Amino acid sequence: MKVAIIGGTGFVGTNIARHLIDAGHRPRLLVRPGSEQKVARPEHCDIVLGDVADPAALDRCLEGSDAVIYLIGILREFPSRGITFDALQRVGVEDTIAAAKRQGVDRFVLMSANGVHVEGTPYQRSKALAEAALKASGLRWTIFRPSVIFGDPDGRMEFCSQLKKDIIDSPMPAPLFYSGLIPKNAGGFELAPVHIDDVAAAFVLALTESRTESQTYSLCGPQRLSWKAILTTIAAASGKTKLMSPAPAMAIKATAGLLDRYPWFPISRDQIKMLMEGNVCFENDSFARLGLTPTPFGVDQLGYLNR
Repeated sequence: MKVAIIGGTGFVGTNIARHLIDAGHRPRLLVRPGSEQKVARPEHCDIVLGDVADPAALDRCLEGSDAVIYLIGILREFPSRGITFDALQRVGVEDTIAAAKRQGVDRFVLMSANGVHVEGTPYQRSKALAEAALKASGLRWTIFRPSVIFGDPDGRMEFCSQLKKDIIDSPMPAPLFYSGLIPKNAGGFELAPVHIDDVAAAFVLALTESRTESQTYSLCGPQRLSWKAILTTIAAASGKTKLMSPAPAMAIKATAGLLDRYPWFPISRDQIKMLMEGNVCFENDSFARLGLTPTPFGVDQLGYLNR
């Protein structure tokens, strides 16, 4: 099967492309000029140079494809540089849907995110609107909503390696965020980290299993872990112990309000808000429905942090 991938050179896209190749499929990647070196196993891929904002490039990428996977997502937007959630996470999806219809590609798999809703942050809203557009498209669709994704990043940005760089390796105490004025249950909000190989396996399975059509799957790992427990595990995997200290979310948000326009500042106001909401699956049966067993989060799975 020839599978067009929009967003195939990042952490998730690279791993999905590898899994597709291993399963006997041929990825067809839309790649921005100058990013060709980011393609994993290029000898097994078709590379189409272009940008997601260019309809002609989308047509070239989807031409002759049997299915399309849309993976583009950003954690922060920088409007002054033309990088926005709406452009990349909603408009890009809508434009790819239009290209799929022009090219006769009726199978569309979308990576959304766990917990998105239209009344949420701009990140969550753009993802939710993209889901709605795909559901209304008339195409054969599947939507995956992963929690935070971990796994060997191979030089790309990834959840645990980013936390190691920004928090564990920092000389400052690790922040245990809490709401309000009193540090009650600081760092107690929960996440459900999911391994990249499990996410990639779900995408590959969806392409050949008709039972996944018109289905939305929330992909969470098998554990609900507190922020504090996650930081402790990352520190242990890095061969370190880490001092941790309660940090009022209000104060961090105020600081971010002044500085999150700059790429060097490590976190935005909305990222703090979404982090404090937690990121777990309340109906955690998606992997069982898919017939897959998710990988637990622990020191043994984080050996890549020492490389």
